Amino acid sequence: MRTLLTGAAGWLGRHLKPRLEARGDAVTGLDIAPSPWTDVQGSVADRALLARLFATHRFEAVLHAGALHKPDIARYPAQAFIDANVTGTLNLLEQAAAIGARFVFTSTTSLMISQAIRAEAGAAAVWLDEGVGPLAPRNVYGATKLAAEGLCRVAHLERGLACVILRTSRFFPEADDTNADIDGANLKANEFLHRRLSVEDCAEAHIVAVERAAEIGFGLYVISTPTPLRRERAADLKRDAAGVIAGLYPDAPALYAKRGWRLPHSIGRVYDAGLAERELGFRARTDFAAVLAALREGRPPPFAHDPGFVSPSAAFA
Repeated sequence: MRTLLTGAAGWLGRHLKPRLEARGDAVTGLDIAPSPWTDVQGSVADRALLARLFATHRFEAVLHAGALHKPDIARYPAQAFIDANVTGTLNLLEQAAAIGARFVFTSTTSLMISQAIRAEAGAAAVWLDEGVGPLAPRNVYGATKLAAEGLCRVAHLERGLACVILRTSRFFPEADDTNADIDGANLKANEFLHRRLSVEDCAEAHIVAVERAAEIGFGLYVISTPTPLRRERAADLKRDAAGVIAGLYPDAPALYAKRGWRLPHSIGRVYDAGLAERELGFRARTDFAAVLAALREGRPPPFAHDPGFVSPSAAFA
């Protein structure tokens, strides 16, 4: 399949491109940054560049993983987010629709988090799935990704574009810039309970989506590790998450203590990826049980943690 991959130099792109090529796709990697995964250096906001690429390659599939992300808020003005995340998506959708290419859009669960949800002031954990709303993103990143989702939906409705939107949960390797009171690897391990995804699983979700896009027509899915937590324990999770987790995994407290980690005291939100499993046929492989298994066996955690990682886009700010 002749495939355009945007954001090829990014954390997802560098894991996704080799997988696409391994299955036989002829992949053109597009990114603003040079890298071993970048075949064409340029921006999705450049309509003329995209027109030339589509005319030359006649892409059968577009995987749009390129974007400015939350950490870029400190580096770029709001207009840059509009250009990359909204205008760039529109440019790609128009080109893809014109030749009937299938389209997979990398969105984010971040756009589901309003300021109220972020504050976690309620008495129970909030369950987040595709039906949650009304959506009220709390920053320009979420707002532009939500706008881009709307453009994808319109492209399907008006032009019949086969399009799958993947709202991915956290898979970045760097430290969380909003939570410095816990070791970064410990935080990531905890998040596999309710709001994290390995980058390898994220890449696999995109491959499943591009394979099924024509059949699905239009779909929107939360992509996250299946949670072992249950909605009926939502109040308990908010009050005593560590106790709930110990009930599910009796050796978790000792395994964590041996490593100098701590279980979460409270969990305020849980991403439910059930629809992706039922409709898309995708289920993430790396989960909290895999994290505990690694701890039992003295192996490194089964996820990437790189506090020094910086997005390639930072060099162009």
